Amino acid sequence: MIFLIYFSIEIERGKVLHIVVLAISDLIIETGEREVFFQVNGQLRSMKVKDKAAIKDQKVHPKADKSNKNQIGAPMPGQVLDIKTKEGDLIKKGDTLVVLSAMKMETVVKSTIEGKVKKIHVKIGQQVQGDDLLVELE
Repeated sequence: MIFLIYFSIEIERGKVLHIVVLAISDLIIETGEREVFFQVNGQLRSMKVKDKAAIKDQKVHPKADKSNKNQIGAPMPGQVLDIKTKEGDLIKKGDTLVVLSAMKMETVVKSTIEGKVKKIHVKIGQQVQGDDLLVELE
């Protein structure tokens, strides 16, 4: 979006900030932010601002904690094609948990440890980002 908004703020007697908003970027889906480009007294600046109105309808998927080996995350962005396990299943190291599709290529997400499936955090057809939590083990 392109904007041209101008306003002045007097911060104390004789000191005025002249601010011109030049442009606001499209929503950055992963972070829910927009980058705002503006001038302060003629100097170009930019900053990222959370867009609470735009992200209130978006569901933020939890990320897998890489230090917790019981949490298995998505290796890349994609769509969940199939879930090969269910909650309560006992799995072995190397068992297939989830099948993802990205750019017409399928990726199989396998368990890195043995354990019992505590919770499945995705549904078939769901879009996921890299490191989104897929499966949690006990």
